[in-house]
Amino acid sequence: MSAIDWIVLAATLLLIVLYGIYKGRGTQDIEGYFLSNQSLPWYHICISVMATQASAITFLSAPGLAYSSGMSFVQFYFGLPLAMIVLSVTFVPIFHKLKIYTAYEFLENRFDLKTRALTATLFLIQRGLSTGISIYAPSIILSVILNIDTTYTTLFIGGLVIIYTVYGGTKAVSYTQLLQMSIIFSGLFIAGLLVVYLLPDGVGLSKAVHIAGKMGRTNAIDFTFDWNNQYTVWSGLIGGFFLQLSYFGTDQSQVGRYLTGASVNQSRLGLLMNGILKIPMQFLILLIGVLVFAFYQYNQPPVFFNSYELKKLEKSKYSTELDQIKGRYSEAFKEKKIHVDQMNKALDERDYVALDQNRIMMKAADEKMKLVRQQTIDLMLKNDPKADKNDNNYIFLSFVTKYLPQGLIGLLIAIIFLASMGSTASALTSLSSTSVVDIYKRTIKKNETDSHYLKASRVLTIFWGVFSIFIALFASRLGNLIEAVNILGSLFYGTILGIFIVAFYFKKIGGSATFTAAIIAEVIIFASYKFELMAYLWLNVLGCLLVMLIAYFLQVFKKKNP
Repeated sequence: MSAIDWIVLAATLLLIVLYGIYKGRGTQDIEGYFLSNQSLPWYHICISVMATQASAITFLSAPGLAYSSGMSFVQFYFGLPLAMIVLSVTFVPIFHKLKIYTAYEFLENRFDLKTRALTATLFLIQRGLSTGISIYAPSIILSVILNIDTTYTTLFIGGLVIIYTVYGGTKAVSYTQLLQMSIIFSGLFIAGLLVVYLLPDGVGLSKAVHIAGKMGRTNAIDFTFDWNNQYTVWSGLIGGFFLQLSYFGTDQSQVGRYLTGASVNQSRLGLLMNGILKIPMQFLILLIGVLVFAFYQYNQPPVFFNSYELKKLEKSKYSTELDQIKGRYSEAFKEKKIHVDQMNKALDERDYVALDQNRIMMKAADEKMKLVRQQTIDLMLKNDPKADKNDNNYIFLSFVTKYLPQGLIGLLIAIIFLASMGSTASALTSLSSTSVVDIYKRTIKKNETDSHYLKASRVLTIFWGVFSIFIALFASRLGNLIEAVNILGSLFYGTILGIFIVAFYFKKIGGSATFTAAIIAEVIIFASYKFELMAYLWLNVLGCLLVMLIAYFLQVFKKKNP
């Protein structure tokens, strides 16, 4: 990066940290630390909810996912608006009425302490692991820019977020997220315009999308019903509904955002606006990935997008073999480019016969490029068996650092940092609040002062920050990060949601039956995932239904056999 990019990046990050510390000043008790004294308006809640969900993973991995496999991932969010309506009608008024700090407090009143502790523990495990993945995403950026290992950049990013989260709590997080998302939306809009601007003369947005479509990258909607297909309209509407309902209704990282609302209506409006805005936002982010794919049909892409791993190979004893592979890769791209140009001509002339012929030839040349690229990966692993062979998360970053103008590179990289900081800070406050309110305050130190619990909250924020950094050091083995974090959530969210559904709507089912049902359901969920019985979104439906059904039958059996 140039000097001006470094200045933009450093100034943006410094502004966010100082702003968060300034807004978080004067926090004296855990109500201010965790709930911001329930004083925030709906637009704060909407932005904070979006920022918590839209981590750096969204802005790094989503364009890479669209580049590799198309826009079908947008269907993942189809159940979100429905989930927001259900939450606004049921969960929000109950949580506000009970004046709770965490969602899990309600479960002890409804069931018992062990069910509350089990649900809180499931959340802590899932959210702690997911936060580690969120921290790893921006560390990829620094490692590429500085050409150093992600270990050092992970430690830096994690430490930066811990500083203002420990100091200011939820209030600091919410105000910084408002500023972060303003910068993020502006930067992404500019990035989308520049991708189109960088396309060759005569190739506008429409033609670029058409070319990408011929290569299977604009497949946003799929109405087929297939248990093993991860992204369809049905998996999004049904599986996505259960996942989003559990995430926003029972995950403290999100519940903590709308519990800060000044009233029930403010919290409801914030959630409903999130449901309206999220799908268009995700569609546009994926569209940027599709446009980057179209750009690389006219400009040769790197043989491997992770420049750190590629440079290691270039400096190894296999450098001569790598040069030969690069030569074959360039020849394959030239062959592909001929058919791309002929497709352009066929589009202009509306010659659909020539269009289909060249599409077939173009895909054949693309397969040849993939085979040559695989040779690079094989050589990389031969040089270093521990090398990161998945470069999906580096695609958008590689494009940004190579083709965008000075200043804007720094801003876009700052955007990805800001997204990570916002979601990670929310996660750390939720982990801390759950640990203090549901575990520490309830089972270890029951009758201490507010100042004692505030100190404990800050200590546990540091603990979870360190834990997440440790997890982040191993995140490179998980493949595409946006899929990894949603798969991880799907292993737990269905069971947690089932517990809450039973608590809300099955008044005759007790705590012991629900506790046992949750453990059995979680075992079945992990077995289903391990043996690949269904796509991961359906695990959310399965987990929820299992808890409800097993708890019901256990309760009936208990009545018959007191």
